[in-house]
Amino acid sequence: MAKTIYTCRECGGTSAKWLGQCPHCKAWNTLDEGMAEAPSATKNNRFQSLARSQPVATLSEIDAAEIARTPTGQEELDRVLGGGIVEGAVVLIGGDPGIGKSTLLLQAVDALSAQMPVLYVTGEESGAQIALRARRLGLSGARVRVLAEIQLQKIVAAIETENPSFCVIDSIQTVYSDDLTSAPGSVAQVRECAAQLTRLAKTRGCTVVLVGHVTKEGALAGPRVLEHIVDTVLYFEGDTHSSFRLVRAIKNRFGAVNEIGVFAMTERGLKGVSNPSAIFLSTHGEPVPGSCVMVTLEGTRPLLVEIQALVDGGGGSPRRLSVGLDRDRLAMLLAVLHRHAGVSCMDQDVFVNAVGGVRIGEPAADLAVLLAIQGSLRGRALPRGFFAFGEVGLAGEVRPAPRGQERLREAAKLGFSVAVVPKGNAPKKAIEGLAVHPVERIEEAIQVVRELG
Repeated sequence: MAKTIYTCRECGGTSAKWLGQCPHCKAWNTLDEGMAEAPSATKNNRFQSLARSQPVATLSEIDAAEIARTPTGQEELDRVLGGGIVEGAVVLIGGDPGIGKSTLLLQAVDALSAQMPVLYVTGEESGAQIALRARRLGLSGARVRVLAEIQLQKIVAAIETENPSFCVIDSIQTVYSDDLTSAPGSVAQVRECAAQLTRLAKTRGCTVVLVGHVTKEGALAGPRVLEHIVDTVLYFEGDTHSSFRLVRAIKNRFGAVNEIGVFAMTERGLKGVSNPSAIFLSTHGEPVPGSCVMVTLEGTRPLLVEIQALVDGGGGSPRRLSVGLDRDRLAMLLAVLHRHAGVSCMDQDVFVNAVGGVRIGEPAADLAVLLAIQGSLRGRALPRGFFAFGEVGLAGEVRPAPRGQERLREAAKLGFSVAVVPKGNAPKKAIEGLAVHPVERIEEAIQVVRELG
């Protein structure tokens, strides 16, 4: 009789019985029932190194030449990858169903096929469906090799035969190995198949892209070891009702993390957006109360984002709601605004939104949020061409944001003319067309805004 075991979907640890908490990683409600794997002669292969074996060497004597990169034909994707694909690298890309993962990769495969041999392995669609998508996108596909297969051993054999330099596996959750008896998509199958494909990529110098499913919470499905063994993890973000998509690098051994690429979904596939700041700015004919533009950093790219605030009578139970910003931080900022600037919103509903669906995680948005709230409460619009950024502390101080000069130059380039920034970010040399007002405290910032209005 087959033995039942319970495997943690977070860490891959096993238990003989179901437990509410994983005994290995202490995560709750992550144990899934499955069949125990029978011993096999190939089981020890799982513990082989994923990289080429190298002799022991002194760190200072190791050759550290710049890594060669090949552009994919998609500038925004190259930006997220760090300049292009790297030989032997393994990339994991995840996102909601229908958001455009397969479309983007098919476009990249077609562009790369002019420079190198490529292979597109599909486990979710037939070859005819891939061909139909390519026709719809206007891709020739003359040099794109396609394999519709989900058995790992056949995929490995095809890679060894075709010897591609770039290979897409769509998706890793559909692939299964004959060495395991569990179903495709299980923790054991995903871990084993990803490990073997990673080992193959490193030994043959083939760049492998793994498409991953996501859970209903938005995290990549399968064990977390999947994200650890790959070189780069990309997330596809965006509302399926909107034409814009964001590709964000969460992990990248060959480039900067938190870099983003911005795409627009068109009839001819995904096209890179050269000026993404335009997406996150509303087009007001005249300045309106409750709106303040800030400059945020996404990786190495400064982006201008409009912060909108609406303050309205809330009665006895006022609401605090934020979209694209941390709600707890909003509550803290309202307390700072009351304590140090004398602006009270205790009996008011406060709604804050980052335009365009972007999520802002850095505290440099604090000053813009407070100025937008103050403007909505007083019913006074900020001047045309105004922007602000800076972190606000609990003592009311305005702290400098990293790479402030780049933020100022980006805003000036887009035609903004008035800025309220932390004193530590004040430029040493005047920026043409930009009037900068450095402040040290939140009450100073509000006073400057009143004088400008």
